[in-house]
Amino acid sequence: MFLHEKYEAVIGLEVHAQLATNSKLFCGDSTAFGAAPNTHISPVTMGHPGTLPKTNRKAVEYAIRLGLACGCAIEKNNYFARKNYFYPDLPKGYQISQHTTPICKGGHITIKTNGGERQVQLNRIHMEEDAGKSIHDLDDDFTCIDLNRAGTPLVEIVTEPDLFSADEAWQYVTEIRKLVRWIGICDGNMEEGSLRCDANVSIRLKGETKLGTKVEVKNLNSIRNVKKAIEYEIERMIQLVESGGTVQQQTRSFDASNDTTFAIRDKEEANDYRYFPDPDLAPFHLTDGHINDIRNALPALPNELIKKYRSAFGLNEYDAGQLCDEKETAVFFEAVIGHTNQHKAAANWILGPVRQYLNEKNMQLADLALDPSLFAALIQLVEEGKVNFSVASSKILPLLISENTSPLEIAERENLLQVSNANELETWVNDALASMPDKVAEYRKGKKGLIGLFVGEVKKRSKGKADPKIVTYLLEEKLK
Repeated sequence: MFLHEKYEAVIGLEVHAQLATNSKLFCGDSTAFGAAPNTHISPVTMGHPGTLPKTNRKAVEYAIRLGLACGCAIEKNNYFARKNYFYPDLPKGYQISQHTTPICKGGHITIKTNGGERQVQLNRIHMEEDAGKSIHDLDDDFTCIDLNRAGTPLVEIVTEPDLFSADEAWQYVTEIRKLVRWIGICDGNMEEGSLRCDANVSIRLKGETKLGTKVEVKNLNSIRNVKKAIEYEIERMIQLVESGGTVQQQTRSFDASNDTTFAIRDKEEANDYRYFPDPDLAPFHLTDGHINDIRNALPALPNELIKKYRSAFGLNEYDAGQLCDEKETAVFFEAVIGHTNQHKAAANWILGPVRQYLNEKNMQLADLALDPSLFAALIQLVEEGKVNFSVASSKILPLLISENTSPLEIAERENLLQVSNANELETWVNDALASMPDKVAEYRKGKKGLIGLFVGEVKKRSKGKADPKIVTYLLEEKLK
């Protein structure tokens, strides 16, 4: 603990997000996941002489969409460069990327820390093509190459060295994944390689301003691995420096089987890549009108909605955050409150019974055929006291989902409407009290908490139809 108090970590992350286009960045080959190896390829992907790449317009739009969501400045004059480096799984022998003109500059991502919210500053977001996949465990003597992924469009989201713990990095990648899904540019499936992270980690004595020697941990394919790899590297560097060693700039990989990292090569410098403008790709210019059209088409972002739900609807921070955790949940909530002003009740229903139903059925909200107006009508039935919450959530909601019909009709048909008739309620109350005379005696001696037991007994005898407010009043009157 003493060693950790002497040092601070400084972390920069590079997150690669695969853009959700149907075709690759510079040709019409499919980007669909899971195809047989080397089937989504063409002469352009294979780098055959005489072929010419053409920029995917939708990929450019998606990159702008992300930049606007992050508050970046959008570069209007763009070109692609060749990054010359030995890629065994890119047949051209170079990668097409952006170098001096990243399409998005600056910007930030807001994360929550123990000290509250803060903005992690971005350096840039640029576009590039992905490499293929090298497979080392199919053949004992050879590495197998699958080029399906080669040429797939990526954006690389590069932070400043502005993260200071593994927990902050975990929060940051979580927010990035939520954002790219929210604005519809990437599915965020790290297990399929749609989102990958490289972590640049260094340490320095607290109070120093100069950055220490950094180590890059490549291709972290889960948020857990991002956190574990950074934790290990911080600990490794501190132990190395304290024992008199020197941190070497290098590229490392993460072993998820034991949560450690290992060196794979010395780190290249930027000039090793020998960037130059790609002569086969024309520069492209973005107009203000095009950028504004993309800006106007952006959905309301999670942080905006959280503030709205808290200020306008009186929701607490946790519930507002849960509603905005996935876009489908927020969209459904917005649709429901279009039919009712019971905002808190709608949030409670969605985060309670609806979420429980989805978990039990192993379903997603997008798969649920639940009409927002009918769901709002069910909420209204409960608020008006026509059915109680327990009956509505356990009996009416499943029927509403399967039948998609009026909740009032369901309640009437199933004899589930709440009874407020005094004579009928009094019968149930008398029967309940008569069935437990010893508890009645205890109540009258001061054990007032037993009122809940009596209410529960009436509820059981009425099969959930007794109005609990009137029942409680009747019980208290009879027990005086």
